[in-house]
Amino acid sequence: MSTGAVERMPAQQRREQLLELAAEEFAAAGLHGASTEALARRAGISQAYVFRLFGTKKALFLQVVQRAFTRLIEGMDRAAGHTSGAESIAVMGGYYDRALADRTELLVQLQAFAACGDREVREVVREHMARMWAATADHTGMPPVAVKSFVAYGMLLNVAAALDIDDVDAEWARGIRTRIHAGLFNHLTEENNQ
Repeated sequence: MSTGAVERMPAQQRREQLLELAAEEFAAAGLHGASTEALARRAGISQAYVFRLFGTKKALFLQVVQRAFTRLIEGMDRAAGHTSGAESIAVMGGYYDRALADRTELLVQLQAFAACGDREVREVVREHMARMWAATADHTGMPPVAVKSFVAYGMLLNVAAALDIDDVDAEWARGIRTRIHAGLFNHLTEENNQ
């Protein structure tokens, strides 16, 4: 199939394809290391068409980052449903644990944190951290110190997943693989953290 024929794919379908392929590129190389030329080649289109659809490489990166965080946050929110308290922690933690298996989205999030030296990237990541915080606080009703611990625990699980430690047989790796269970954060109250 010629490049011209491929470019005739409907723009929305092409955008979806490029967002998926770009997630793989950015997960592997980050904002500054990823190549729109390589992305265009993988999609069978011209680099100019990538820019026509997204404007700039950074705009494409930001859409990929927003998509990854939105999928995670909305998934946690759906998993929690109408639960509250410790039950919410357990189901949100379980969802988060399963979501870590998507290595591309995990690495996109880590690349987003790494790119926070850029003001626009930082603003997008802050916005999504605020959404994650709000979803956790709203479902669980936990005090800020417990929400902080839940989010921090999740970040440690991100690092563990990025390190691919599931098959590492060492005390530190077994300790990190500990999962979030109902009641894990019950001892964290505002009264004992002032």
